[in-house]
Amino acid sequence: MKFARCIALALLTGAAAPAGPADFRAGIGRVKITPQEPIWLSGYAARTRPSEGAVHDLWVRALALEDSRGGRLVFIGADLIALPRAITDPVAARLQKQYGLDRARVVFTATHTHAGPVVRSNLTAMYDLDAENTRRIQRYGDLVTQALFDAAAAALGDLKPARVWFGTGRAAFAINRREPTAKGIRIGVNPAGPTDHEVPVIKVAGPDGSLRAVLFAYACHNTTLGQDFYQISGDYAGFAQLALENKHPGAVAIFYTLCAGDQNPHPRGKLELARQHGEALAAEVERVLSEPMRPLAGPIRAAFLVTELRFAHHTREMFEQRLNDANPHRARHARLMLKAYQEQQPIRTAPYPVQAIRFGRSLTLLALAGEVVVDYQIRLKKEYGGREPLIVAAFANDVAFYVPSLRVLKEGGYEAADSMIFYGMPGPFDDDIEQRVLAAVRQVMKRVGR
Repeated sequence: MKFARCIALALLTGAAAPAGPADFRAGIGRVKITPQEPIWLSGYAARTRPSEGAVHDLWVRALALEDSRGGRLVFIGADLIALPRAITDPVAARLQKQYGLDRARVVFTATHTHAGPVVRSNLTAMYDLDAENTRRIQRYGDLVTQALFDAAAAALGDLKPARVWFGTGRAAFAINRREPTAKGIRIGVNPAGPTDHEVPVIKVAGPDGSLRAVLFAYACHNTTLGQDFYQISGDYAGFAQLALENKHPGAVAIFYTLCAGDQNPHPRGKLELARQHGEALAAEVERVLSEPMRPLAGPIRAAFLVTELRFAHHTREMFEQRLNDANPHRARHARLMLKAYQEQQPIRTAPYPVQAIRFGRSLTLLALAGEVVVDYQIRLKKEYGGREPLIVAAFANDVAFYVPSLRVLKEGGYEAADSMIFYGMPGPFDDDIEQRVLAAVRQVMKRVGR
C-alpha cells in the first residue's frame, strides 16, 4: 500500500517526468519590445508627455504546445496595455499561412500594464497626439506586430518532449475598486466588492523535470504605478515574470490577466509596491510549482468565434450637446462620434472575440476580449468549474472596451459608461450585454466538449 501511494504521488508531481514518455511537445520564444525612443505611455488620460527611460525591459513571450495527435496551440503574452485586433488578426493570419495554425489555436493576451506604450488603435482616443508622437506609435506597432510573429515562430520551431501540469495558489493584493459614494460609483477601494484571489498556474517541464515554461494568471489590473509615473515598466506582472525567469534560467514565464476590469492592486502608487506585489505573486507561483500538481492530457481542442455586442440607443443630438463640454475628453469624443454620423456609420455594435481551449478532460481556458469585470469569472467558474478546472482569461485577442456585467452596467461608473469616452465607443452597452457574452461562451464551450 505504501508503494502504491508513493507511485500515485509521483504521478502528480514534477518528479514523475523522467519516469515515462512525455505527453506533449513544447517550445518557447521570447522577443524584447522595449521602445528605443521616448513614447507616449498608455492607460491614463492625465499624462502630458512621453516616457522617460525604463525600469526594466518589456517582452513578448510565447509557449507552443503539441499533443500526441499533432494538435498545436500557441499562447502569446505581451507586456503591453493591450493587443488590438488590428494587430492580432494579421499575425494570426500569417501564422495560419506559414504554419497551418487555425485561428482558434492562437491565444493573444497582454498584461495590461499602464506603464507601457500606447499600442496602435487601442485607447488612441484618450490622447490628442501630435504628428511625431503618432508616427512613433505607428513604428512601435510595426515592431510589436513582428515581435508577436517572431516569438510564436520561435516557439513552434523549438518543440521538444514535455509534460504539463496545473495547480492553483492565492494572492491577496487585488481589491474591488468600485467604491459606492453618495454621488455614485467611483474608482476607489471597496473591500466588500467581489474579488477572486485564485492564481492558476500551468507548468511545462522537459523529460528531465527542468522547467521550460510557466503560465500564471491573476484577476488584478496592472495599475500599481499611477498617472504620474513616466518610466516604462511591466508593473507587478513584469516584476513577477522576471523574478520567475531569473529563478529558472532558460525558462519563460507568461502572465495572463484574468477578469480584472474592476480590480486594482492594493496598496498602489509607488514603484516599490509594484515590485512587492510582483515578487509576492512570483513566490506564490514558486510554491505551487514545488507541490503536487494535476497532470494535463491531450488532445488539445480549440474554438473561436466573434459575436456582436450592442450599444444602448444614441442619437446625433446627444453628441452635439457635448461639443462644448468643459471636459476636453468628452468634447473630443463628441467630435469623433459626430464624424461617424456624418459618414453615415454611427457605431451601433462592436465585434467581440471569444475563445476556448481544452486539454483533454483536465483543464479548460476561456479567453475573453476586453476589460472584463470579475462577475463573469465568478459566474463562469461556478457554472463550468468543479471536477475540471476553468481559467477565465480576459484582455485576450482584442481590447476595445470594458465588458460590464448587467449588475455593473446598472450601477454605472467608469467600467459601465465613462471609459467608453477613451475607447472611442458611443456609450454604454445595451442591457443584453451579459446575455450576449454568456451565449458566445456557451457556444465555444460546447465546441470543445464542455
